[in-house]
Amino acid sequence: MRSSKTIHVISCHAEGEVGDVIVGGVLPPPGDTLWEQRNWIARDQTLRNFVLNEPRGGVFRHVNLLVPPKHPDADAAFIIMEPEDTPPMSGSNSICVATVLLDGGLVPMVEPETTLTLEAPGGLVKVRAACKDGKAEWITVQNLPSFADRLDAALEVPGVGTLRVDTAYGGDSFVIVDADALGFTIAEDEAADIARLGVQITNAANAQLGFRHPENAEWDHISFCLFAGALRETAEGYSAASAVAIQPGKVDRSPTGTAVSARMAVLAARGQMQVGQELTARSIIGSEFQGRIAATTQVGGKPAIVPEISGRGWVTGIHQHMLDPADPWPQGYRLRDTWGVS
Repeated sequence: MRSSKTIHVISCHAEGEVGDVIVGGVLPPPGDTLWEQRNWIARDQTLRNFVLNEPRGGVFRHVNLLVPPKHPDADAAFIIMEPEDTPPMSGSNSICVATVLLDGGLVPMVEPETTLTLEAPGGLVKVRAACKDGKAEWITVQNLPSFADRLDAALEVPGVGTLRVDTAYGGDSFVIVDADALGFTIAEDEAADIARLGVQITNAANAQLGFRHPENAEWDHISFCLFAGALRETAEGYSAASAVAIQPGKVDRSPTGTAVSARMAVLAARGQMQVGQELTARSIIGSEFQGRIAATTQVGGKPAIVPEISGRGWVTGIHQHMLDPADPWPQGYRLRDTWGVS
């Protein structure tokens, strides 16, 4: 077999959401910081297109590039590539990266618990992994500081009317809507409708409300729409179903760690959650992330929380993505039958 490019990947998913990890075949991108490296990948598009576009990828796939850390406290660093964005942080992807590092032997595993620090483009995240018999069974990630932005904002959505929404940051930026008020129970047969409406709501929120991170002016848009199910009280705090619509139009199979963080930040802003309380989020396929408010802090003068997200990841395969020099689609392709349902 001939190939002008070979990229080595360990495939993984966290509670149902794919988060593959590139472990070889790609040099670190230029940049003095991880954010600058992230910017280079986002602008250049070559690697994103190769691994995310068909025939190697698809709208369901996220891919993480392992790079040497820039921060002296970090054990490893990763740059997240999602279908439309190259974000500051991702809960499911960080769980996948930690799982691949430990299960793949890239970082020494210590049983019963391994601790490490990962560097994401948005900052450092601390990881605790419960390990047994050579497997990282349960990953807890201390996420980036998260905060509510707007509460009970009016949003006009064409064909729907005026919605009351919240916007928040949980390592990525969200518009949050009441799933029950829109008639959704977060069931699998609602996925296409949630994806379509979620993209509409996200686009409307960007046009009418906007978002700018107070300490990173380059992050200046709303990425996702969180359909938040009704809260149910538990001994530890709350549980709720949830679904996140991801551009260009799919539903996250996991409960979305950054969404859990954003929702906890909103609940804390309303006085409904305190330090030490938990939110267990259930996804559209029934998988769960456990969120916890570990501490309070501030981001650019805004009250914020330090969230923890816990869940499981599983390695699903080892792949070598290759490029035949005669392939007429070296960057792959996208068709709107899957890439964009709005």
